Amino acid sequence: MSPEVPPPTRRAVLRAGACGLLGAAAGGCGFMPAKTPDAQQLAPVKARVDGDLVYFNWADYVDPSVFKGFEKEYGVKVVQSNFDSMEGMVAKLNAGNRYDVIFPSAKWAQRLVRGGRLRRIDHSQLPHAHAVFGTYTYFADPWYDPGSAHTVPFTAYKTGIGWRRDRIGELTGSWKDLWSDKARGKVFLLDDRDEVLGMGALELGLGVSTGDAGDLDRITTLLSTLRPRLRGFSSDSYNNLLNGNAVMTQAWSGDMAAMLNQAKDPSVFGFEAPREGTPINSDCYAIPWNAPHPGTAMLFIDYMLRPENVKKNIEYIGYPMPVAGTEKTYAELVKPFPECLVTQDDLKAGLFFRNGGRAAEDARDTAWTHVKAG
Repeated sequence: MSPEVPPPTRRAVLRAGACGLLGAAAGGCGFMPAKTPDAQQLAPVKARVDGDLVYFNWADYVDPSVFKGFEKEYGVKVVQSNFDSMEGMVAKLNAGNRYDVIFPSAKWAQRLVRGGRLRRIDHSQLPHAHAVFGTYTYFADPWYDPGSAHTVPFTAYKTGIGWRRDRIGELTGSWKDLWSDKARGKVFLLDDRDEVLGMGALELGLGVSTGDAGDLDRITTLLSTLRPRLRGFSSDSYNNLLNGNAVMTQAWSGDMAAMLNQAKDPSVFGFEAPREGTPINSDCYAIPWNAPHPGTAMLFIDYMLRPENVKKNIEYIGYPMPVAGTEKTYAELVKPFPECLVTQDDLKAGLFFRNGGRAAEDARDTAWTHVKAG
């Protein structure tokens, strides 16, 4: 009987096939709802029950027991819909679909804010918001949403290298490890434009989101030397390590934490955050301009920020949530992989993927096509 295969990780679903079409939405372009939002639709609202919660997120990204608790406490139902890419999320919004709470990544939150598509959030209406903004001061005024006027951070995570210690021993702590002869033919890179180009940029000492043609030529030249050593591109990091398809893989920290729940012997695996720098990202809570029940969305966001619910969710999804008082929960979860931890210094390093102009995004798309084609 063949061993049970774990389900695809949240990041695998997130990234698979989600890397193109970025240029069309750069800088807030591409958001075209049927009706232009008016000032009232963008104004903050009180946290109160004004209907069921229409929820739009990645699949399996909140502990089901948290949903049940919210429904019981407030006497509402959570009506779930899921997307499998940021482009898919935006397409639904552009088509006029109405949701109460959505979960964009940082760069997509910036696009939605610039496009006037998110309702402002009054933090004073969220009793537990101080646990975020009072401790994680980075999020009090993030680059993607000044003053966090339209968003509240949901998760934070970094990108590094996962590997099999039992197959290739220890690594050196550098992105150069991906070129190791010990792992040749058993290395995967993430199937993600920004992550792969960003890794090459960091190895060369360039900006992680560079759209400069000369920089991208250098990056594609470097990655052309790695391409023959790869087994392929895949965002299913932990399954590839668990089943032996990979002995080394570019990986998201949250997926490596989730893998610990599946591994019979965690000591045979490792995760490193290379010294040249590790990309950082964050997903956010946000309320669209046309949310039918924004008051209920406010209640849900605050309910999710309660420490007991944060702890449940951290253990369920494997991704840290920047809420004071929950750090020990994640630290204990990732004890075998301490470099999964996302610190305030990591956030301040600013290695987030940023939005570029149309020409820069087109250039990055072209470079990614060349890298994948080999």
